[in-house]
Amino acid sequence: MEYVGEIRDPVHKYIHITDLERSVIDTPVFQRLRRIKQLAGAHLTYPGAMHTRFLHSLGVMFTAGKIFSHIANYHLGRVNGDDLQLVRLAGMLHDIGHGPFSHTFEEVLTERKGITHEDVAKMLIRKTELRDIVSKGGFNPDEVSELSIGKCSMKEKWVNQIISSHFDADILDYLRRDSFFTGVEYGLIDAERIIDSMVLWNDSIAIDEAALYALESLFIARYMMFKAVYFHRTVRAAVIMLSRAMLLVDDIIGLTDFKTSEEYILLDDYSVIDKIMSIDENSEEARLAKKLVSGYLNRSLLKSVFEVLIHHDDPLYHSLISRPLLRKSLENEIAEKANINPRMVFLDLPSVPSLPYHPDYSGGKHGGFEVKIVGKENGEKKLKQVFEVSPIVQSLRGFIGLARVYTFPELREKVFEASKRIFGERPYSFKVSL
Repeated sequence: MEYVGEIRDPVHKYIHITDLERSVIDTPVFQRLRRIKQLAGAHLTYPGAMHTRFLHSLGVMFTAGKIFSHIANYHLGRVNGDDLQLVRLAGMLHDIGHGPFSHTFEEVLTERKGITHEDVAKMLIRKTELRDIVSKGGFNPDEVSELSIGKCSMKEKWVNQIISSHFDADILDYLRRDSFFTGVEYGLIDAERIIDSMVLWNDSIAIDEAALYALESLFIARYMMFKAVYFHRTVRAAVIMLSRAMLLVDDIIGLTDFKTSEEYILLDDYSVIDKIMSIDENSEEARLAKKLVSGYLNRSLLKSVFEVLIHHDDPLYHSLISRPLLRKSLENEIAEKANINPRMVFLDLPSVPSLPYHPDYSGGKHGGFEVKIVGKENGEKKLKQVFEVSPIVQSLRGFIGLARVYTFPELREKVFEASKRIFGERPYSFKVSL
């Protein structure tokens, strides 16, 4: 594989690219990722968090290539000469389907249309100029699109795991990248050690037990970044405002009604804000959406007035995540007791898809929590699950989540009292955030 250029990156220093990769980068569909922030709303709390999906995608490409090269070096008979380029392509296109404000738009897209950014990614790879570029490069666009989401039946499981697993190229890049740009050092991990400890066991990637401490640091880092950044109450206030604004006016401006890939790639952080603020009607939905977006732009944010601790095994937790109508019902109940408009109450949860970095997240795509460790027992190699050998990882599986109630500053006292009455009637711990 011949490199024809290089890109300076603050995380990986130099990322070398091939002619095929440069052709992909130069397409409008990939350049669009420059206009989508990696962490929607985080820059309002951590001003340095202005990084985009564009740079992250290049980082995933680079990291995926490193993982593949490490494993291939020990298993030459299980790879061919084109596989490295295939894996790098899949890595760089892993997030190509993300909409405006990254996972925030996905929440709207999933609720309104029942699809995810992975569905959109497959469409973009198969139905834009990417298809011709990938084909001319000697690759099957369908294979690339499936591998980009870690579900390529034409490749062994371990190849898919490079793109989608609990220690994939995406995680190894975003923890370090988000840590760098936010200035929050909890995301610093020993990625080199983790990659160097990867071994094949049958058709799956496992981690050598000698590097267990490095793997534990990854899970601790993800947990700490979740607490400090991804579910920070102010960050989430901004995310909620964007998400609710898009939901309110979707029927007016048709954000999720794209019919073609060309229509979809016109959507980015800037175009959506412009569409919402340019709505020329005076409906309640339009007025509230504009108020929310204006608040986001000027950092006049919703306030968290109540927090409820909910264990991840609690039936209420899973019901609230999987049933939007139940969340809406709780919002209505709080509003009724507060004697205010139900649209002034916002219930937030550490849920997917708007928050995919939950420490307990599997999202269905990984088939549950599966991280294999290769160790020795009585002088023989033995395969174990990570939580069997790591009390730290086992404890993180029992993560306790937060449900937060937000409202506008002028309504915080009313909503606090109503929330206290609602959740006080249920056997859950609570924390006040006035």
